Amino acid sequence: MSFSLPDFRRKWSCRGYMSARAAMVTAVVGLSLVLTERAEARKYAAPLDIFGLGTPRPRAAVHSVKIPLPKPRPDEAPEATDEAAPEPDGRPSPDKASPDKPGANKPAEAAPPEKQLSACRLALTEEIAIAPSIPDIRGPGACGGEDLVRLEAIVLPDKRKVSVKPAAILRCTMASAIADWVRKDMVPLAASLGSTISDLDNFDSFECRGRNRVVGAMLSEHGKANALDVRAIKLASGQSIGLTDRTMSRDVRERVLHSVCSRFSTVLGPGSDWYHEDHIHLDLAQRRNDYRICQWNVWDPMPQVAPLLPAERPEDAPPREVAAKPEDKGAADDEAAEKSPAPADKPTADGGKAWQHKPATKKRR
Repeated sequence: MSFSLPDFRRKWSCRGYMSARAAMVTAVVGLSLVLTERAEARKYAAPLDIFGLGTPRPRAAVHSVKIPLPKPRPDEAPEATDEAAPEPDGRPSPDKASPDKPGANKPAEAAPPEKQLSACRLALTEEIAIAPSIPDIRGPGACGGEDLVRLEAIVLPDKRKVSVKPAAILRCTMASAIADWVRKDMVPLAASLGSTISDLDNFDSFECRGRNRVVGAMLSEHGKANALDVRAIKLASGQSIGLTDRTMSRDVRERVLHSVCSRFSTVLGPGSDWYHEDHIHLDLAQRRNDYRICQWNVWDPMPQVAPLLPAERPEDAPPREVAAKPEDKGAADDEAAEKSPAPADKPTADGGKAWQHKPATKKRR
């Protein structure tokens, strides 16, 4: 059987057509399978797709919200202007910020919460003392304190004021203790002297320093605003009660001593150390077991009249004899006895005997 060239070409062209057609059918079937798998995959999330990067999920339906419009501006309302109203002299008002300036639309910062007043601050009213509160003091170091006041005056029960000169920076508790001491103890003392109190001499109050101003010493109660140094209490009559003045009556100073030692935890005065010879230190230091210190010696008053001096030695008096040394005293006595024998006793007019008197010698001290 023989084939011609045209028949061979026709045969191979039919085979190529059939192969191409089969490949096309295969591609169409494969594409339909892929589309079917994707459609099924959209129904279920991929088990290992933990980041949600696989098949896209359908978006939820968005419901439109109708926003209400503002009410129309009433006809009688004044016209709104962006510029600040000018002052009578033509300058813009300073309290209205210009929108062109930086920070004009900056929201106002919230104010810090107010600090609650302590029980002492609520009790220390203007009927007891003129003591306005001052900000807390922080440092340097451990100096400073909280709940501080500036004690300017103490108000007595009869509404008279005792000025604190100069004003003292103290903690509220210390200022309250000073006010009670003056009102309840010093007012009766001044009344017994026939006068009233006018001033309180403040020698020192708050000062950031060590004890007795010694470098490197422990922090003084003055550095904590918990101490006050008092020198005197002045009366309206012009008299001054000097707490360390020895010319002042001892009874008055002892009454002051008993009053302060019963109210304050530390009292230092004359006799404690030489730092407190001219004033009295008072504080409310807290110690273990409520231990208190009261060191104040009330010295005796100075004599009113100076002691008499010995009279001057007259010029015609014989010269004083110098006492012999102890080791030479025995030999000198023996020599004197040998050179000058004792004279015989002479009878007196009344029949007695006159005794021989030895010259007086100065005693050695």
